[in-house]
Amino acid sequence: MAAEKNLSDAFYETLKDVYFAEKQSVKACKKSAKAAQSPELKKAFTDHGEESQGHVERLVQVFEILGKPARGKTCDAMVGITSEMEEDLEDFGGTAAADAVLIGCGQAIEHYEIARYGMLKTWAMQLGMKDAAKLLDETLQEEHKADALLTQIAEAGVNASAEEGRKAARA
Repeated sequence: MAAEKNLSDAFYETLKDVYFAEKQSVKACKKSAKAAQSPELKKAFTDHGEESQGHVERLVQVFEILGKPARGKTCDAMVGITSEMEEDLEDFGGTAAADAVLIGCGQAIEHYEIARYGMLKTWAMQLGMKDAAKLLDETLQEEHKADALLTQIAEAGVNASAEEGRKAARA
């Protein structure tokens, strides 16, 4: 009979999932930066892509704290989100709504990561892994800032530009 799974097991399995997801996030940021029309949005995606590479490095440190090799397992949620992003880029690329759609896709990624990092941080604290919790919290705070920046860019004009494109198409 297999041993009963515990919170430690859940932490490790979720860490592998997030490691995969974060590597996908780096790729998605690069692709989004390339596709973005707004210079401010291009910069936000470029900067967060570099920051996300640091998130991968922090996750490696958490694996080291666990005494396990850093390896990922396919994160179906991130595969789904990035697949939707690809479809949206095909449907909206080059249109007035493209940047607004990219922001929506970027925020879907951020919200997933915020949920996962928040959970991992809580579990790390419960498991007495204060160093791991600190690393996870650093990343969690950066994910919140990235999400807030995308909202700011959307509200500062990207969404209005997308709507203007609709109005211009009707005229």
